[in-house]
Amino acid sequence: MRGAVNELPPLLSAIHAGLCVPQSRGELILLGQLYLTQCLFILIDDILDEGSRTRFNKEMSKKSDKAASEALAKLAIQDRPPAEDSLSDLMASAQEQKTALDEYFSLLCAEPVVLDHAVNIWFFTQPELVPDEQGRRLPSLTDRYISGAVLEAIHSAVQGAAVWDYICRLLALLKTQAALDEVYRAISLQEIANVCHLEFARAQALFKRHIQTGTGAKFFKRQSGAHDRAGNAGVSMKCNMKKLAKADAQLHYMMRLCQAETTPQDAVNWLRKLAGFNESHPTARERIEEREADALNDLAVIVGFIQDLSPAISMPPVSRKKGQMFVSRLQDLEAEVVLRGRRRTGRTTVYWNHLESAAVVQPKDQVDLLDFALPIDNLLEPGMSEGALKKLDQFVIDKVGTKMGFLYEDLVHERFAVLENQYQLAKAKIQEQAKPREERVKQRRQKEKTRPAHSSVYEITPAAAAPAVEAPAEESAPSLRTFEVSASAAEVILTLFDKTQSRGAVNWADFVAAMVGLGFSVLPKFGSVYALLPPESMGVKQSVTVHQPHKSRIEGHRLLILSRRLKRTYGWGVKTFVVA
Repeated sequence: MRGAVNELPPLLSAIHAGLCVPQSRGELILLGQLYLTQCLFILIDDILDEGSRTRFNKEMSKKSDKAASEALAKLAIQDRPPAEDSLSDLMASAQEQKTALDEYFSLLCAEPVVLDHAVNIWFFTQPELVPDEQGRRLPSLTDRYISGAVLEAIHSAVQGAAVWDYICRLLALLKTQAALDEVYRAISLQEIANVCHLEFARAQALFKRHIQTGTGAKFFKRQSGAHDRAGNAGVSMKCNMKKLAKADAQLHYMMRLCQAETTPQDAVNWLRKLAGFNESHPTARERIEEREADALNDLAVIVGFIQDLSPAISMPPVSRKKGQMFVSRLQDLEAEVVLRGRRRTGRTTVYWNHLESAAVVQPKDQVDLLDFALPIDNLLEPGMSEGALKKLDQFVIDKVGTKMGFLYEDLVHERFAVLENQYQLAKAKIQEQAKPREERVKQRRQKEKTRPAHSSVYEITPAAAAPAVEAPAEESAPSLRTFEVSASAAEVILTLFDKTQSRGAVNWADFVAAMVGLGFSVLPKFGSVYALLPPESMGVKQSVTVHQPHKSRIEGHRLLILSRRLKRTYGWGVKTFVVA
């Protein structure tokens, strides 16, 4: 003790001058410096964006605060009689969702503006940004988290498309082989039930990710030292639902949708109540961020699908023991791909002694895309998004033995082989023993050598000689006929199919009017989802399902997605329409 006192006098002058402070005050100083650094990081990014003459224009950033959102106002899932939807109708509905996800993934890999938008959302919704029990946030808004955001954006798109592909295949199996055999039918039904619940949990987790970093941020807390299988920080609620219901009914309904104990059947009730509230309180819709509304729409899709599917096929309840073949392997793949790619790599060193960044699993071999995505909007520069995806592709090959798309394609095919084996063994449950990771990688590398020349449907770096996003004219165009449209409809069509970077925006009401003018029927399905049914005179029976945008304006990446789907389905282009 006497020694400590003797050492203090030399520090007295520094203490009086404010150069030496207590640890508690020093931690606050470091925290302030951290927040200032993060603000400067965002400011510099904005300055570079404004000054760049080579970046792709980001039309999606132009939002109208006065535009009333009608997406959630019409979010209502009505009770339907069991016999209303046949299995064929449900197969068409699932196929439509799969097609929509495939189109989005195609644009994600082909259009820098779409990739940039997705990476920004994943970066700024990291669970680590949620305060912990003591109000502390991990330093996540730094360059060391950007590469992981790119990986997660691509992986989430591939995973969603693969899940719906598997659902479509299971429904087709149920209609053919399983329809003739009770044993096969029982196995297939249990698999369908579990996969649908998996997709519900996936959509719910994404919705929660947006709410906990957006509208409901103050009602969540990060659990220190807790992480999920993919290495994300654990986040839990900290609100009294009864009090919240009285104080903010809209947020209460959304928080209920985030609860882990909420089932798809419960979600129907909360979605209906949320829709009713938004209809009676139009101004309340504007409080919901666009990304939250998008995630809510995705959640409504699977909830509505399960609601229609359950009575049509007598779907059994979810089982934690039976029919877990696809679910378990999907979770293993997610942990293998995402966890190995989310080490916090970076070029900015931040010291923060009491934050638990060291608790996050950090393998030595990790993807580093900062040459292309630092800052994130650098992806808009020519060649940067393509370079980032190529490096990500090679990283996945080096670490898991094959490309990300093939991982999920192989998963779907393998699970069907297991279903067949299970049927052949007459109800005997097949437990596939986990193979050592090195053996799995070796087998994938061997299989890679014997693959055909064509690329995966989830290829993130398609060959330049074979553009994957543009279907041949003879495949996409049902006919070469032209349509006479009004001047106002022609303006909508021109904006929709404009191939320049500086695309405009299309008002939702104008788009609906143009489609009705062409003879289409615009029918509400559930929530903000509408079906575009072509007239019989067009000669094409396939409908297109679209989401009404949050701000009632179709712009940016949404315009790209919609025009691509209309071109794929009906073969439309600018030259298809003439002014009457």
